[in-house]
Amino acid sequence: MSRKLTEAARRDWLRLARTENIGPVTFRELIARYGEASLALAALPDLARRGGRASPLGVPKVEAVLAELEAGEALGARLLCACEPDFPQMLAALDPPPPVIWARGNLSLMHRPAVAVVGARVASAGGQRFARGLAADLGAAGFVVVSGMARGVDGAAHEGALAIGTVAVLGGGIDDVYPPEHRDLYQRIVAQGCVVSENAPGRTAVAKDFPRRNRLISGLSQAVVVVEAEARSGSLITARMAAEQGREVLAVPGSPLDPRARGTNDLIRQGAALCEGVEDVLRALEGFGGLGEPERAFAPPVAASEGEIDAVRERVAGLLSPTPVSRDEIVRAAGAPAPAVIAALVELALAGRAELLPGGLVAGC
Repeated sequence: MSRKLTEAARRDWLRLARTENIGPVTFRELIARYGEASLALAALPDLARRGGRASPLGVPKVEAVLAELEAGEALGARLLCACEPDFPQMLAALDPPPPVIWARGNLSLMHRPAVAVVGARVASAGGQRFARGLAADLGAAGFVVVSGMARGVDGAAHEGALAIGTVAVLGGGIDDVYPPEHRDLYQRIVAQGCVVSENAPGRTAVAKDFPRRNRLISGLSQAVVVVEAEARSGSLITARMAAEQGREVLAVPGSPLDPRARGTNDLIRQGAALCEGVEDVLRALEGFGGLGEPERAFAPPVAASEGEIDAVRERVAGLLSPTPVSRDEIVRAAGAPAPAVIAALVELALAGRAELLPGGLVAGC
């Protein structure tokens, strides 16, 4: 369903993406069901009411969306919608893809083969040196290097790849430079590389934004290399997401005496490829399985009638808990047709009673 949107359709697409309780999964289900963002927007009040919501759903006004578009354009950034042909194929193939991203700089870098290099913020000098050297070697081998512009390993990876090609994925808006001491690095990436964000310009990142940022880092890449990571590092979340997305995962081994090696050593125990240099990355990518068809993300679902959805909705709500489970498990437990259960979950999500998560998971709110 790759297609170029009109300006009006792009505004509707962005407006739907910024609506309260609509994440990537709910967005995909709505577009698959209604075909156009404008039709989904028109249906939202009734869907949320049917899901049990008493107050109006928070849908941005057209003026707010126009202000976001103007702010992005003032920065020289471009809005890319997931259905459009210039949206990065690696992200379009995710299940589900991010509905929109903002990009600033050389956008063509997102269409080239890429490897993510991530790791500890409080990185050792040796870890930073390794990340910088690996990034330079990956660039020489024809790969763009993707990272999150954080302190430590991320910053070193961007520095190593800057001359050849690097993409920085931000947790906040496209203009949210964090840490502040990376402002000069940010400006150089804008000039020579590319900066990407899923959030609106002007937004300051909060904790919940970083898992989504990490999903984009792995999503843009064929492989993720973790250089240093403590046992509860965010880099391990990136590695897990990469594995779920069918990307290759590599880890740099370290001394058992260094807490920053616990995460990477554990990844190797779990089956991640050992990385001691660019040759290991190239070897791992020889088996890269490629991408699924992006079109599947917005394939029309089998329709369910309102009566079928009404009959199952509260039964589905009663099966949910704060612990995420697969939607297939909910379908089995409900003993109802999958289309009706999925439609009921979308209504419950819009009402704030459920959360549809990537990886086919759902949780109660």
